[in-house]
Amino acid sequence: MVLYTTPYPSACLHFLDGLSWSLVFPCYWLLDRLLASCVATSLEKRRRSQDPCSFLTLCVVVSVPLYLLFFLLSLPFGLLGFLLWAPLQAVRQPYLYTYSRSAEQGTAGPGGARTAEWRPQGRSFCFCSANVCLLPDSLARFNNLSDTQSRAREVGRRIRNGASRPQIKIYIDSPTNTSISAASFSSLAAGFRRTSSLDQRPEPTHITNGPTDTEAEPPGTECPVHPSDAADCPVHHSHSVDQGSPDCPLHSEGADSSTPCPLHSAGGDGGSDCPVHSAGGTSHCAVHSSGGAQGSPGHHDCPMHGEGAPVKPSSDCPLHTSGVQISISAPEPDPPDDEGDAEVGNHRGQDGVGDTGSMGESFTRYHAGGDAGGAGMYSNNTLSHVPRTSIFKRPGGRKRRHGDDGFDHDISAFFPANLDFLALQEVFDHGSTTRLRQQLHRYFPYVLSDVGRYGWKGCCSSFKFLNSGLMLASRYPILDARFQCYPNGRGEDALAAKGALFAKVQVGTSHQDQRVVGYLTSTHLHAIEGDASVRCEQLDLLLQWGAEFRQSSFRSGEGEKVLEDLVAFDVVLGDLNFDNCSSEDKLEQQHALFTQYKDPCRLGPGEDKPWALGTLLDPSGLYDEEANSPESLQKVMENEEARKEYLVFPPSKAQSHGGGGGQKGRKIPLKGNGRRIDYILYSDEGLQPDWKLDIEEFSFVTQLAGLTDHISVAARLAVSTGEEEP
Repeated sequence: MVLYTTPYPSACLHFLDGLSWSLVFPCYWLLDRLLASCVATSLEKRRRSQDPCSFLTLCVVVSVPLYLLFFLLSLPFGLLGFLLWAPLQAVRQPYLYTYSRSAEQGTAGPGGARTAEWRPQGRSFCFCSANVCLLPDSLARFNNLSDTQSRAREVGRRIRNGASRPQIKIYIDSPTNTSISAASFSSLAAGFRRTSSLDQRPEPTHITNGPTDTEAEPPGTECPVHPSDAADCPVHHSHSVDQGSPDCPLHSEGADSSTPCPLHSAGGDGGSDCPVHSAGGTSHCAVHSSGGAQGSPGHHDCPMHGEGAPVKPSSDCPLHTSGVQISISAPEPDPPDDEGDAEVGNHRGQDGVGDTGSMGESFTRYHAGGDAGGAGMYSNNTLSHVPRTSIFKRPGGRKRRHGDDGFDHDISAFFPANLDFLALQEVFDHGSTTRLRQQLHRYFPYVLSDVGRYGWKGCCSSFKFLNSGLMLASRYPILDARFQCYPNGRGEDALAAKGALFAKVQVGTSHQDQRVVGYLTSTHLHAIEGDASVRCEQLDLLLQWGAEFRQSSFRSGEGEKVLEDLVAFDVVLGDLNFDNCSSEDKLEQQHALFTQYKDPCRLGPGEDKPWALGTLLDPSGLYDEEANSPESLQKVMENEEARKEYLVFPPSKAQSHGGGGGQKGRKIPLKGNGRRIDYILYSDEGLQPDWKLDIEEFSFVTQLAGLTDHISVAARLAVSTGEEEP
């Protein structure tokens, strides 16, 4: 179980690689710019048509001869560098493993999870797969995309901003109370502002939060008890806050409400003296402080019940609304740019140094009534210390349309909060890989990149000009990894080292010191239409290689003490380049992969669930105003008629066979919800006895709108052990 932290086994080879690439790069860059100048995106064509002086067209006319001239001048040096570079690829490592500085020091870092003792009640994990189309700029333009390296940086920024936003959930426990009062909801909403999914960043107010620093908004008048509208205050309803009332347990009749109020003792301004906004209250909620479970009898510092009083489920307490639970969790904020970009090339902690606690489903709950709170988990963030963000309203597309689903599904403008594992495809461009990895390391401590070898060595005799394009990011320590290249690529697909990346991650430790692990498989299959047999052969190899990888890395320990790992999940993510509804893909739809792994969006071969959505976008509509932002694309995808203009649909006999572009303006009725070629599959085989793996929610994510021609997919899986927490 050796993880490769450098691209070459020796520093000398690494130096020769850098020298050869310095000779190749000028020629490569000029050729890329020359070809890119000849292929314009729809956005560039629109700008040129709106240019009255034809300045943009003139720039192209002038630049093309210059690119050609300098390319010819650099060609001899490029050929010399290529002759030195190509043989070196035979000894290049199949992938590069990097981890952030916080992982080296054994801390969780901004988004990192810690390996802790495995809880008896189990845990849930969030997975995401995205095809980001980071090809060299000249090739990306055939998909109507440009500026690859700029897109790479923006892709990474949006992913980490979406994944690091606070996770807010509101639960209704009472069967008779199925709504949240306006006063209660406004008190929560007062502390948050609506922000775009393009920049979900906390404002830079700095608060020291225990051993770490947290960015938060000064509470001010945004106390959840005293919202900006005094009439809506759940404590002082129908009365002015300043005058008090006989019904107010905090302000007696005729008394000045500002001074004796236990919530705002310093003049009622919600400052640092407010017990709801206590400076040190990161782990002690003013409503549910230490000493009692949430909503269960115990002692706490609730200003309504007094110090040491038991928390009794009662409708009389305006702070403990019966049956309403509000859960908030948020990872630590991003580190400074220089620290976030730091990558360490020496792997330590393969046995899980540090602590992998829960995946972020820790809650701070405000409720009274029922015993449900007793089983809750606790967060280090009270409401006042959560970075300002939007309260994520589930869109109208979030419906349980199929009675047998048993899980939530939606179309989201954000990547899931507390994302644990991310699999990316088509990260081909070398410079884009570096920029994207730097962005991801600000949230994910562990990253596998530069996957696949160039050159002749590998799976077949054809020369590989591109690597596999796979990238895998994890919040949990990676114990082992392996890459296998598919040997049967054809046509232009044979120029890339497409294959499967297998990884083993540690997510916890049992009471018997056994490692609790999970297996991840990321892949990108053959893309050329009509080559169903090629994809089926690749799926056969995928299952075979996966079984061999799990078998070879199943045990841990040294000497006489050899312990079997406890397997929590086995997940396959990637772009499979076939859908479950096209008649041309019947062979792949019936593959054994779908007997060993479950597809949450699939009813059976050739039939998806009604809510399943296509993930391949029509390139011609990427820059339309109706679909060029996460929110606008989300709205389009929620409309069954509007989405037909922007999704690629399975070809029919009445339609021309081909790439799938040019959907707009078709007169032929389009059935279904588009081509769903991006998958998240999971298997409950091979888990421990009595352990169960279920899906909690599935999302189609539009946060990369305008940056790629794919819609991302995300799923949250729950691992239950069948045991009860002591």
